[in-house]
Amino acid sequence: MMNDIRFLPEDDYGLSFVPQRYLAADEDEYRIRDTQLGALGRHPASFRRLKPYEIETLVKNFNTCSDWNLIRVSDPFTPALIKNSDFAGLVRIGKLERVTLEHHDLRTLAGITNSRVISCDIGDNCAIHYSTYLAHYIIGDGCILINNDEMQVSNHAKFGNGIVMEGENEDIRIELDLMNEAGGRSVLPFAGMICADAYLWAKRRDDSALMAAFRTMTDSMFDRRRGRYGTVGRYSVLKSNGVIKDVAIGESAYIKGSNKLKNLTILSSESERTQIGEGVELVNGIVGYGCRVFYGCKAVRFVMGSNSALKYGARLIHSVLGDNSTVSCCEMLNNLIFPAHEQHHNTCFLVASLVKGQSNMAAGATVGSNHNSRANDGEIEAGRGFWPGLCTSVKHSSRFASYALLAKADHRYELDIKLPFCLVDDDRHREHLIIIPAFWWTHNLYALMRNESKFRSRDKRGTKTQNIEFSPFAPDTAEEIIQAMDLLEAWCGSDQGGESAPNELAVGPGLFERSSRTTLVIKPRRGISAYREMLLWYASRAVLERIGSKEARAQGLASCLASLEGGQAARESEWENLGGQLAPRRKVDEALARVKKGTVSSWGSLHEEYARLASEYELDRDRHAWACLRILYGQGEAAELARRALGDLISLSQRVEVGVFTSRRKDFDNPFRKVTYSSEAEMKAVAGCPEDNPFVLATRKEMSALRERAQAVLGA
Repeated sequence: MMNDIRFLPEDDYGLSFVPQRYLAADEDEYRIRDTQLGALGRHPASFRRLKPYEIETLVKNFNTCSDWNLIRVSDPFTPALIKNSDFAGLVRIGKLERVTLEHHDLRTLAGITNSRVISCDIGDNCAIHYSTYLAHYIIGDGCILINNDEMQVSNHAKFGNGIVMEGENEDIRIELDLMNEAGGRSVLPFAGMICADAYLWAKRRDDSALMAAFRTMTDSMFDRRRGRYGTVGRYSVLKSNGVIKDVAIGESAYIKGSNKLKNLTILSSESERTQIGEGVELVNGIVGYGCRVFYGCKAVRFVMGSNSALKYGARLIHSVLGDNSTVSCCEMLNNLIFPAHEQHHNTCFLVASLVKGQSNMAAGATVGSNHNSRANDGEIEAGRGFWPGLCTSVKHSSRFASYALLAKADHRYELDIKLPFCLVDDDRHREHLIIIPAFWWTHNLYALMRNESKFRSRDKRGTKTQNIEFSPFAPDTAEEIIQAMDLLEAWCGSDQGGESAPNELAVGPGLFERSSRTTLVIKPRRGISAYREMLLWYASRAVLERIGSKEARAQGLASCLASLEGGQAARESEWENLGGQLAPRRKVDEALARVKKGTVSSWGSLHEEYARLASEYELDRDRHAWACLRILYGQGEAAELARRALGDLISLSQRVEVGVFTSRRKDFDNPFRKVTYSSEAEMKAVAGCPEDNPFVLATRKEMSALRERAQAVLGA
């Protein structure tokens, strides 16, 4: 062969899709294709041969075919709607009537014109025009395909899944190198993979039995026989695309102007429509339901979760991007990113990282760009709410507690930030790392409290595969708060604060930063007090939700509190973040033990385990919250403890209400904010005022309702 060009007999045109060596004696090359068609509700026997006058009409309309006997049609069939086209192999065409299809102001007649169609099944009343090369696809009803250059499927197509087909070598298997560029955490992508799957697979590498089970579960999902056709789901629209090869496309998808789509599964449905736009190049991946990919984006070896977006030239490589995420302009390599991630700027760079969701990367942030080992095997791990500020640079290997906020800095050393909700800064003048504990709570309640409602409003998933915890106040962050309180109290010693409390606490080198310099913890006693308030806020609200309903009040306070005690010897102190879903680590371990034993033998079964954990989460969380109240109030009588906690919650809710307003008002009190306005009236007309801010008003209403519920329980 010259340049891999082969010369074949003319009689093979449109035939021999599957080489004979891969077919059993009683099989033909259509055996999988026919099964696929049947799964769509149409039997191959429902098509008929062409009638002589129909062939005559087709020929008069300048159509050609290698063998008219291989063309099958359904009734009603209007041959006049097929013009200037070439057919080869077995082509089956559904109903074809004189109808017009309209999509986004584009109107076109049903039919096939100026196209080359090779061995395809075409649904009812499709519009296929100027399709230069369309081969081995099953097209659903009512689809529009216009001006597509090359659209074909190979007999060994894997559609983005990490499998090998019969006769293929193992070295061609597609793997995703997550969290580590050196490949030590590779996973096999598959359609339906969620962040929890990728996390457990990439993280628990020391469990060889679990790794083998995951690999077997993935392989068992797919038929390794050759000959599967590509699909375009019904009512999908494909316009002006370059190369589409080995791609399975769901229903109601809209794909226009892409450069290259290869080896993909593009999930889409009528309720969660996926869109792919101009200049996009996607190779070896899975695109989730309701995703949007536009304007020159490049993605290679990837999985995108549901309702996520790539825009404006973003690059996503060797990465899993969780649900409800938006990525624009930036570069992301070798990452596992949990749901609700935001990264919008051309100068952002994120590599070899595990980011546990509800995160935001500011412009100029480069996280993990600097390796410190002799190989590219460093890693970053960041808890929920990670927010590196403008032009922040972070080195491998570093770890961050939840809701760590990084001020603008070029961090020269590896970091291990153990205090959640803190602000981290680098004081180059005095040569100290600076940490302000509980910064979100003490300085920006508006942003902290807005997080939960913001992320919930952005959750547009039609099918919520996982129950994502959006609240900053949850068991995982509560455990980090407890550990932070223990650290601060140990450092502060017996000094109980007050006027004598130190403004800065020097912590020795090597604890937060890999350097010889000390870390300054700012106002540690205030941090302890704030952490106690945050723990109370989490725990008392969860308990109120449990005991404050009409049903619970009818049951009686003592009975409700007994259910929270739950007979547990100790609180669940270890929680796993399974791609945004929280569960006690003990229960996760039990589920994975069943995977290794074989009683949970498929990814579908494991997803059912996630669903079971989700159904148990509220009680698990509320029991954990009650145990946290025991930490705050001691081991006294349950009813009295609950009354004390709810009384303190009422007072704390007033502080939260005021804090949300005052932290928002700071923006309006800033005199420099006013310099672009000629008057207070102009500023109010443009920016509004804090008193009328929708979230401030919503918080006021929510806090009032919370106090009413708490008072109702206390008065019972």
